[in-house]
Amino acid sequence: MTLQGKVALVAGGSRGAGRGIATELGAAGATVYVTGRTTRDHQSEYQRPETIEETAEAIEALGGTGIAVRVDHLVSDEVRDLVARIRKEQGRLDILVNDIWGGEKLFEWNKPVWDHNLDNGLRMLRLSIDTHLITAHHALPLMIEKPGGLLVEVTDGTAEYNAVNYRLSPFYDLCKAAVLRMAWAHAKDLAPHGATSVAITPGWLRSEMMLEHFGVTEANWRDALENVPHFAISETPRFVGRAVAALATDPDVARWNGQSLSSGGLAQIYGFTDLDNSRPNAWPYVVEVQDAGKPADTTGYR
Repeated sequence: MTLQGKVALVAGGSRGAGRGIATELGAAGATVYVTGRTTRDHQSEYQRPETIEETAEAIEALGGTGIAVRVDHLVSDEVRDLVARIRKEQGRLDILVNDIWGGEKLFEWNKPVWDHNLDNGLRMLRLSIDTHLITAHHALPLMIEKPGGLLVEVTDGTAEYNAVNYRLSPFYDLCKAAVLRMAWAHAKDLAPHGATSVAITPGWLRSEMMLEHFGVTEANWRDALENVPHFAISETPRFVGRAVAALATDPDVARWNGQSLSSGGLAQIYGFTDLDNSRPNAWPYVVEVQDAGKPADTTGYR
C-alpha cells in the first residue's frame, strides 16, 4: 500500500526523528506538512542549522510533496491557523505526528528536582507536553472527519522500559511518561471515530545532534564505536520514519490503538529495515545489558 492521496502533519520536523518520519511518509506518497521553528530566515533557541525547508526538500527528492510551515506549537493561534490552512488546501488530515520536543539543551543528567535548573525543567515540560496537547486540540477535529486517521505521539522509551527505569531527572522522566499516557488517553477518545492513537519511540537515534556529539557523520558513524561500543545498536531517523509509514499503510492499524511501540519492535513485525538493511532493536538490548550489570543509556538527541 502507499499513502497516495493522504495528508500528514509532522509537528516538529526540523531534524532528528521528526525529519525521518516526515521523509518516509512523503516517500510513501503522502502530502506532508512539516512544521517547526527553524527556517532559513529564522532560528529557534536551538541555534541549529537544520531547517523545515530542508525536510520538505528531502521529501520532494523522494517523490513526495513536502510543505514547510513555520509554527511555534506553544502558540495556540499559530497552530489553529496551520490547521485552517490544511483544511483549505487539502480538505482533510489523515496522519498527525506529534514530535515536538526541544529539550536537548534543557535537561540535566542525574539531577534531583532540587539540583536541576527549575526554569529549564519547567520550559522542558511546556515544550514536550503543552505543545502536544495544543496541537491535538486543533488538529484532531479535522482528522476525525474521515475514519481511519492515525495519531502518533513520539517519545523516548517504551512504556514497559520507562515504568521501571528512572529517566535522568524528574523533569525528563515526566516529559517522556506524559507523552506515553497522552497516546493512551487519546486512544480512548479517538476509537469511537474510527481513528487510532499510538506512542512510538526510536531506539538510539543517530540524529544530527548525536552524530555531532560523537564527532562523526552518518558516513563514518561506526568510528564512534571505539569509545562507545553500545552505539552499534543505533539507528538512522529514517528507521522510525519507516515504522510510522508501516503503521500508516496498515489497514489493520487499529489493533495498536493506545499501545506503546518502538521502531525496532515494529521492524520485527512489518519487515522493514534501516537504510543499511540492518534491523536494530534497541530497547530489548538495553534491558539485557542492564540486567547484566552493564549500564547502556540510549538517551539521545531526537
